[in-house]
Amino acid sequence: MRCDLFLLDRNVLDTRSQIKRRFTEGDVRVNGKRVKAGHLLREGDLVVLTIPPPQPSRPEPEAIPLSIVYEDSCLVVIDKPAGLVVHPAAGHWQGTLVNALLHHFRGELPVIGGAFRPGIVHRLDKDTSGLLVVARNDAAHHHLAAQFKSRRAGRTYLAFAWGDFPTDSGVIEAAIGRHPIDRKRMAVRREGGKRAVTHWEVVARYPGITKLSLKLETGRTHQIRVHLAHLGHPLVGDPIYDRSAHRKLETLPPPLRTVVSRLGRQALHAWRLSFLHPETEREMDFTAPLPPDLV
Repeated sequence: MRCDLFLLDRNVLDTRSQIKRRFTEGDVRVNGKRVKAGHLLREGDLVVLTIPPPQPSRPEPEAIPLSIVYEDSCLVVIDKPAGLVVHPAAGHWQGTLVNALLHHFRGELPVIGGAFRPGIVHRLDKDTSGLLVVARNDAAHHHLAAQFKSRRAGRTYLAFAWGDFPTDSGVIEAAIGRHPIDRKRMAVRREGGKRAVTHWEVVARYPGITKLSLKLETGRTHQIRVHLAHLGHPLVGDPIYDRSAHRKLETLPPPLRTVVSRLGRQALHAWRLSFLHPETEREMDFTAPLPPDLV
């Protein structure tokens, strides 16, 4: 019998879609191994289904320290540390930037975006550090979101990638979509992907590693990480898009090898952010220095 039908027959969840989601999230294991919905069970197999705790009705304020670069009645610019999730979602219902913002602003954030993403205009991956702008009212949210959609807002990242780039600058134009097999990853897709463009420039060269400045023309999920991996130069420390980091690590000089081995996250930092102020139309331009783990 198929594993999904086995669970459906036992009424452990109400619908097929709920059961399918548990397989997608890796919550179903047979004999200790993650399996797909169509896995055929044998007599004596041990099936374990882990049901995550229920989603809270709304995020709670939490006294999490924030590094505030700029703040006024319309918006706030945050220098987000690596390791901080931007908004609550499955597996991260607490300890997020939104929880911290709700505490800092005493719950006074825009309704637009929903209860779990109040004021969030754009996002950074959990382990990407750097600048993020958050709207403090609905009008500011609409104005800022329009700038990101029209590419009026500017975003520049600093990153460290594996290998030696043959030229000093370039443009990566390759559509990005969900990975055809691993739905938690993104990938360059010839069909079914969305247009994605990244401009890059070499800042410095080290043995086996290149420091880059990258500007986003579009803003797809994991765009820089996917594009650099597509070039054959994945980000240093990227656990998802670089599957051969251990071999590269062995080729580095000992001092550099020590630094990289201690990194523990992708070497990507949102260094510069620019946009028009939603109320005054004044050009706003911010930079955030590299955090200690990337210096």
